Amino acid sequence: MIKKILCLLLILGLLSSLGGCWSRKELGDLAIVLAAGVDSAPGGQILLTVQIARPSAFGGGDTGQRATGAQQNNVWVISQTGDTVYDAQRYLEAKVSRELYWGHTVILVLGEQMARDGIRKVLNFFSRSPDTRETIWVLVSRGAAKEVLNSHSQLETTSAQGVGAMVRSGVGVPVMLKDLSMMLASKGTNPVLPRIELTTSGSPQGPGMAENIPRAQHDQAHGTQTHAEITITGTGVFNDDRLVGWLDMMESRGMLWLRDEMEEGEITVPSPTEPGKHFSVRIDRGTTEVEPYYDGQNIWFDVKMRMDGELWEQQSMEKITEPQIFAALEKSLARRIEQKSRDVLEKARQVYGVDIFGFGDAWHRKYPNEWPALKDRWDEEFTAADVHISVEAHIRRTGLTTNRVSQEE
Repeated sequence: MIKKILCLLLILGLLSSLGGCWSRKELGDLAIVLAAGVDSAPGGQILLTVQIARPSAFGGGDTGQRATGAQQNNVWVISQTGDTVYDAQRYLEAKVSRELYWGHTVILVLGEQMARDGIRKVLNFFSRSPDTRETIWVLVSRGAAKEVLNSHSQLETTSAQGVGAMVRSGVGVPVMLKDLSMMLASKGTNPVLPRIELTTSGSPQGPGMAENIPRAQHDQAHGTQTHAEITITGTGVFNDDRLVGWLDMMESRGMLWLRDEMEEGEITVPSPTEPGKHFSVRIDRGTTEVEPYYDGQNIWFDVKMRMDGELWEQQSMEKITEPQIFAALEKSLARRIEQKSRDVLEKARQVYGVDIFGFGDAWHRKYPNEWPALKDRWDEEFTAADVHISVEAHIRRTGLTTNRVSQEE
């Protein structure tokens, strides 16, 4: 009898395992989403734009052709409005006759107006979806997200892959979906996102056009149509879940220094002895320590930064091999880093009134018992707090030569 019962249980166990593929999804039934964009639409609706991979475009052939002129054939970009993201998705699935699959999504772009209205209502879908990876890159566009998804990358097979490559290379502040969720949940810091936009660089119209400017702004000013380039141009600053303003690339670098999230980057340093001449230094290593203090009434912070870099270019004629010149150059570098860090700190405090550096989190860790009384008004406390910044900077390498470029005699 016992043997019969054991055999019966074994059979039942084997039968139950046969249903293990009941939820399997066939590739032919799926539309692979590489990128998504969410914009505000009239009537309180949202506009969902998706970049869907065309399977035939990724199955081989001339990669050079795919990477240049035939990008529009690699993906299908389609948009749909809805009351919610999921509502728009269902309408899109009716159009494409396939189920949208988010497991290979590289980037999520939030349109500027949507970001100013508040991003929590759209992030809930992506955080809740079982297919969406927490490691997708999240960006905020200057203008409509739809325009970004309709653009092309010059080097990568799709614009989604191009933007993903830019973020991974350290251009701008890298933010994944999981990072954004943590920032939104924190009372001690406000979210930031890399700003992406379509720009035009260079123009025969006149000087100054080498700097990237918004394509629409350029075309309107000059009555022309130009080729658009996808560019990460800075950082979007949020107060809770609402976009309140922007930082440029240099300000973004200063923000990363203060957050102890230093990425490699170049900084121009004025010559310590020759006005108008500059050095280019590549910062390749650094640490930042933030120490909060509280005496029962006043809050202040001591910020200690240590940066190491490599000299890449010298315009002046100083002999950097001389100890006093080299020491003066390192002091000039330290002052420059301190000033750039101070500039972005004061912009965040005085212009936007928010803590985007995580100083509140540091204060919370040190004073957990006092934190509940301050957390709901932390931004106000932060803008009034004293912040002392000290920088120690060193140039570890000077390149392949220590010689100056000689002037004609």
